[in-house]
Amino acid sequence: MSEQDNLPKADGNEENKALENTAIENVEETVKETVNEHTTDSQEPQNENTNDAVINEIDDSNAEDAEDEGTSDRHNIEDKDYSEMSLDALVIELEKLVESQKIQAIKQHVEAIKNEFNEKFNALVEEKKQEFLDGGGNEIDFHYSIPVKRSFNDIYKEYRNKISSHYKGLEKGLKDNLSTRLQIIEDIKQLTELDETMNTKYKQFKDLQDQWKAAGSIPRDKYNNAWNSYHFNVERFYDLLHLDRDLRDKDFEHNLEKKTKIIERAEELAKDENNNRAFRELQALHKMWKEELGPVAREHREPIWDRFKEATKVINDRRQEYYEHLDAVYEKNLAFKIGVIGIIEEKTNDPGNSHKDWQTKIKEVEMLREEFFKAGKVPIKVNEATWTKFKVAVREFNHKKNSYYKSLKKDQYDNLDKKLELIKIAEANKDSEDFTATTQLMKKIQGDWKHIGHVPRKDSDKIWKQFRGACNHFFDRINAKRNEASAEEEKAFTEKEAFLQTVTETKLSGEQKADLETIKGYIAKWKTLGRVPGNKRKIESDFNKALDTLFGALDMNKNEVEMMKFENKLQDLSSAKDQRALENEYTFIRQKISEINGEINQLENNLLFFKHADEKNPLVKSVLDNIKKHKESLVIWKAKLKKIKVMENAKAKAEAEAKAAAEAEKDKAADTDTDE
Repeated sequence: MSEQDNLPKADGNEENKALENTAIENVEETVKETVNEHTTDSQEPQNENTNDAVINEIDDSNAEDAEDEGTSDRHNIEDKDYSEMSLDALVIELEKLVESQKIQAIKQHVEAIKNEFNEKFNALVEEKKQEFLDGGGNEIDFHYSIPVKRSFNDIYKEYRNKISSHYKGLEKGLKDNLSTRLQIIEDIKQLTELDETMNTKYKQFKDLQDQWKAAGSIPRDKYNNAWNSYHFNVERFYDLLHLDRDLRDKDFEHNLEKKTKIIERAEELAKDENNNRAFRELQALHKMWKEELGPVAREHREPIWDRFKEATKVINDRRQEYYEHLDAVYEKNLAFKIGVIGIIEEKTNDPGNSHKDWQTKIKEVEMLREEFFKAGKVPIKVNEATWTKFKVAVREFNHKKNSYYKSLKKDQYDNLDKKLELIKIAEANKDSEDFTATTQLMKKIQGDWKHIGHVPRKDSDKIWKQFRGACNHFFDRINAKRNEASAEEEKAFTEKEAFLQTVTETKLSGEQKADLETIKGYIAKWKTLGRVPGNKRKIESDFNKALDTLFGALDMNKNEVEMMKFENKLQDLSSAKDQRALENEYTFIRQKISEINGEINQLENNLLFFKHADEKNPLVKSVLDNIKKHKESLVIWKAKLKKIKVMENAKAKAEAEAKAAAEAEKDKAADTDTDE
């Protein structure tokens, strides 16, 4: 006997007909009792936990995805900390999203980028505005714009146009799909009233289910109500199928099997270390439970729903723990940012009021601003207040800085007039033929220049180049006269040129000790070849480059190699006709040591800002590495200074001995004349 033969007939069987009518009446009564209580998903038992926040959150998210399937791609877009990005980086990130991602999936990211960009740009505008006002400008005349702002506006406008076009095209389809789904619900309702066999009704019901699955997206605000109504009427229809228990139970068993697998997967997800990934898949499981599967037998409905909710709760609890951890991180970021603000306020009130003091403070505050932006998110409830406090601190610092430099302008213009007078003197004497007198004059005005002080920044480089050019012109003329090549120097150049070829073509043996002796021999030989004409001294740097190549092939201590090369350089400088060469090298090394010490002091001072930070912190580690590198460099420069002092002392001693010998010879000659 076929399954159809077991189904009750609608015609010719009054007993079955009466039984069917009674069932319909019972179901309709149940509908009346439960429809007002119906909330999230009527295929699950209704109890006080149905409206749990996590279930509502999942339903709302699924409703959003159901309206437009592309929206679900938002889960696959990497979350980034936009607070660490510069204005340029934010524009690049926005352009990348608009060009490469589905436009409906990037709303959250676009809004986050927009908020971060506006905060940083507005802070920059306020800073520039304060500078403008402190400089005597009128607020009504202030205007500030930069290319990156225009680029941001263009890309954001493109985003708004794309999103608008997308949803305009989507709107009509959503409405049509909603009408289709509501009609399907009505058709399912009407099935219970049709005067046909149960087998026919069941086939029509399955057809309507297929139509429902293919009906397309609907507006998100209608999603949950439509699905609730659909499932309610599906259950209502299934409750009629007790007239054919085999047919009904077959569907119930299928749905129970699928829902059990969903629950098992949810329970597996509870062990996933990636909380966000687990929650996203949980959302998909809820969507599958709701959209793809029908009801189960009444005695299983509450147990499996409770089991599914329990797995959901475990995943959500882990997720909440993760967010609590984030809250702790945000609190730590807040403490760091408040600390940065406090340091900026200290810098503002620092009594140091010289140009050097302010230049140091400006660098420090700029670094603090960067650290503030890199520090990450703070609790949302204090985000605006923290940002406002930061802006006020920076604004006050800039105001005080600008006031100081405004007061310096008059002195700087006076200094400018004094330096322009020195330029006139240098220009007037740069072609003088009286080298002795003019040399003393040039040295004097160079000393005067150093003691005059600062001029307006816009003029500083220009007048320095002009003054230096006039002085260099004069001293170059002296050097040119001194560097007229002698026959002996020309011979030395020819010999060095040939010897350089030998050095350049040398292939080392690979034995370090032997190769080092070879290089030292080259250096010693080079020193014996004498001085070359001043206009051909480039050969000395060529020789040093050749030495660099040879030393580079040896596995030697860097400091030892550097000092060997420096000794060769000193030999060259000491033999030069221009006596300033050795003096200039000495001055250069002193300045270099001073600069490195300054850098070390600055870096060590910066560490005080982060005295509670872990040494593994990338910023702290970077500062410590820089300090180490500078100290290693300082060792070499101090060794060079010591070496040049020894050479100068030896040279001075030799000159003194020569002078004493000359005096003695002179006295001896005088005594001889007296005797005669």
